Amino acid sequence: VQLQASGGGLVQAGGSLRLSCAASRSILSVFWGFTLGWYRQAPGKERELVADISDSGTANVADSVKGRFTISRDNGKRRTYLQMNNLKPEDTAVYYCREITTDSWGQGTQVTVSS
Repeated sequence: VQLQASGGGLVQAGGSLRLSCAASRSILSVFWGFTLGWYRQAPGKERELVADISDSGTANVADSVKGRFTISRDNGKRRTYLQMNNLKPEDTAVYYCREITTDSWGQGTQVTVSS
């Protein structure tokens, strides 16, 4: 599975961004079975799970972003999304998408939140 993340950028605190991750080289029926996740890594910190979503659509969101971030998926488009609202400077990081079953990672997209 090849994953391509996009949608990062520079935003002021309180703003919003929507990240998108597209899965190529994936048969549609196989994508349906994927468990997908968004991770982030800030400078000098460990990579951490932000949110994941199962094949049935069950979503889990880290406590640090609960109420602000939402993960979703569009199986027909082979995409997963991370809607990020009320962004804070501490959300600044490189964000990665991952297909957990095959441990496939996208290339990362930079999110920078200015205060």
